[in-house]
Amino acid sequence: MKPHLLKIPLNPEHSFNVRYDVVSHFYKMWHFHHEVELVYIIKGTGLQFIGDNIHHFKPGDLIMFGSYLPHLWRSDDIYLKPDATEKLEAIVLHFSPDCFGEQFFNIPENKDLDKLLENAKKAIRIHGQIKEHVAELMFRLLETEGSERIILLLQALKAISLSDEIELVNKQNTTLQSLNEADRLNNVYQYLLDNYTRNIGLNEIAEIAHITPHAFCRYFKSRTKKTFFGFLIELRVNHASQLLISSNRSVSDICYESGFNNFSHFNKSFKNITGRTPLQHRKMYSFSSG
Repeated sequence: MKPHLLKIPLNPEHSFNVRYDVVSHFYKMWHFHHEVELVYIIKGTGLQFIGDNIHHFKPGDLIMFGSYLPHLWRSDDIYLKPDATEKLEAIVLHFSPDCFGEQFFNIPENKDLDKLLENAKKAIRIHGQIKEHVAELMFRLLETEGSERIILLLQALKAISLSDEIELVNKQNTTLQSLNEADRLNNVYQYLLDNYTRNIGLNEIAEIAHITPHAFCRYFKSRTKKTFFGFLIELRVNHASQLLISSNRSVSDICYESGFNNFSHFNKSFKNITGRTPLQHRKMYSFSSG
């Protein structure tokens, strides 16, 4: 599966795109594009890979991706089954950094916006009241025409740039060196997403990448800033955390279904990653939803 340096098609009547998606999955391949992307999740859950970060997305999430930042979406199984009726919904906005002219974001008055676009190369999650404000502007953009579109987009970007309710997802810029590198990472990620609940040996995953096991360990760590087995455990913990919230199944059952073969290791790994034991995690979310 070749990765995509996506070419985002533009409406010739507009300088940037905004759309309302109702789909069974968002773009599920490891990809990147020149355009900056702003996504507000209205409905749906799943895993989101951004650079070297794994996150379980949910309704209400608002996130900004910078130019050429690799990312991947994976809907939860409920949306991917052949007979699934559930859909994901989101507002998705794309704009080129030079959509208003090559120097627009470089002029002195836009230094905050220029810094925002640079920070977006690490990905930005937006929280709190500013998230609600930006989401409202995105809804308005769906129905707006003419110069008002530009004003609303700049208002959204300005609000994010001045907010202290934001979180940088990656510690550093995470860019791909080549399409061949993206191809290799895409194959590895897709294989892990399809198989992480079973035992995966180093030799097996190295074959997917077409390099030796020793070389794969170095390669994977250099690209993701994580060890392979650490990354695999993180996938399993993410899966377990969702099962703990969405089902009444026993912690023991969830442990083994998530790919762990040792209950003690499961508890230790879960607490190391989430800061909570599995039972504490379940109780916290049952209280918050009650």
